[in-house]
Amino acid sequence: MHQTTAPSARPSGRTLGLGLALISACAFGGSGTAAKPLIEAGLSPLHVVWLRVTGAAVALLPIAYRHRDAVLRRPGLLIGFGLLAVAGVQAGYFAAISRIPVGVALLIEYLGPPLLIGYVKFVQRKPVSRGAAIGAAVAVTGVACVVEVWNGLGFDALGVLFALGAACCQVGYFVLADAGRRGERPVDPLAVSAFGLLIGAVVLTVATRPWEADWSPLGGDVVMNGHSLPAFLPASWMVLVATVLAYLTGVVAIGHLSPPVAGVVANLEAVVATVLAWILLGERLGLPQLAGGLLVLAGAFAAQASKPADAAGVPDAVAVDAVAVDAVAVDAVAAEPVARAVAAEAVTVDAREPATAESGVSGRPSRTSRSG
Repeated sequence: MHQTTAPSARPSGRTLGLGLALISACAFGGSGTAAKPLIEAGLSPLHVVWLRVTGAAVALLPIAYRHRDAVLRRPGLLIGFGLLAVAGVQAGYFAAISRIPVGVALLIEYLGPPLLIGYVKFVQRKPVSRGAAIGAAVAVTGVACVVEVWNGLGFDALGVLFALGAACCQVGYFVLADAGRRGERPVDPLAVSAFGLLIGAVVLTVATRPWEADWSPLGGDVVMNGHSLPAFLPASWMVLVATVLAYLTGVVAIGHLSPPVAGVVANLEAVVATVLAWILLGERLGLPQLAGGLLVLAGAFAAQASKPADAAGVPDAVAVDAVAVDAVAVDAVAAEPVARAVAAEAVTVDAREPATAESGVSGRPSRTSRSG
């Protein structure tokens, strides 16, 4: 019985996880395009970040209230997610781009997937699938081409440290999301997103002091690629799609994919952000960026297509968790252990805050979304 049901459940779970991860990446990728007109209209990047996170936190208040018991069950997890996956990524990214070029900061932040694989392998001491490792390396190479990192290499050590901090926080996005569904007191992934954004909003409120900002541009019009439109439209998209939808689908996707796989698929955000900037903001794509986008896609595919179990029938600890079965079932299927796909969390910055900031201080739009 286990032999017939488990194999069919696993592919569907991975397919659902991949679909949600793609939706999350596309949603995160649009935040920079939505935020740039607001920044050009007079809002500071940090205040745009505060608007994004706080608006999403308010929108998710009903979910937070419904899962209010999560505060007592896993308070440390929720605080960690808010500090790292929400506030940490964005703060690290914006601090980095104040000292180093946006492209360089973005590339360093997208070292999150390789750092995540290193964390899983050397800290958690779990085997890492070859596909996830190769996919991460290929995807990071693609990101380097997408952001054209060779166009700006004048950076200082402190700026690099800030960007590395954002990358480490991005690892936390995936690791903590996975941890929420494990243990004796699992937390619903929707609750992790809702409370993480609430906590991140509180932290960013203290850091950015939004009461000192001039919010009048939100009541007027902004310009996007030569066309005028009400400012509340890109602001609403940034909050509801690029944050609420992005975080909810991203955290749930981690429940069906391993952290390394989800981390590599998240690199698609850079491709989506670049394409949207081309279409909506009139920023042309060069041949290196097109080639980089293909590399990111290839890396994501290599990661998600990797088998969750090795040829010997032993579940890959990165991609799957062993299914708990009773002693009789174990005897019945001893020659072929049954495994099921599980969720995994991780935090990183595009800041997707990343992941990630919206528009760079330097004038170039940020091509990541999780960080801002």
